[in-house]
Amino acid sequence: MKKIFFITVFFTYSFFSNADSNHQNQIDKLFDQLKSTTNYQESKEIESKIWELWTTHPSENSLTALLADGSFYMSQNNLKTAYETFTKTIEMDSKWAEAWNKRATVLYLMGEYELSQADIDKVLEIENRHFGALSGQGLVQTALKNYQKAINSYIEAHKIHPNMKSPLIMIEKLQIQIKKESI
Repeated sequence: MKKIFFITVFFTYSFFSNADSNHQNQIDKLFDQLKSTTNYQESKEIESKIWELWTTHPSENSLTALLADGSFYMSQNNLKTAYETFTKTIEMDSKWAEAWNKRATVLYLMGEYELSQADIDKVLEIENRHFGALSGQGLVQTALKNYQKAINSYIEAHKIHPNMKSPLIMIEKLQIQIKKESI
């Protein structure tokens, strides 16, 4: 009986480990493509594939569904329920960057900027190439009037995703804001 248990645990772990590894390999390849393409439309397609992988849990369909539920609540401006749903998702898998990213977004929308930044820190600890979290960090730091930190976040997002236009637009706006406030 013990032998069957250990074999089951081993194969279950191996399956999830391979799923995680395959998922990560796909993301890595897409990031290589994202950096090397100069075609804007192609970069948008690659970005879309990255988001699809980020929002799909590598081994648990129920977590993918839970994240989708939270996103639906967020789209309906039901922020409290979205927050609770993303928190539950994080409790079930604290190593899934996108669960932290979604909760960071909800916290930003709730005006909880410091808490949002704490969740963004977790996202970037797990996936340091998360250009969405870096852009979100730019918004959070702008709301906190930490304009240079916001600019730095957008610079990092642009390094990772060179064809994404919003970081350059935001950097320009923030530089204008800094000049206005220094007068």
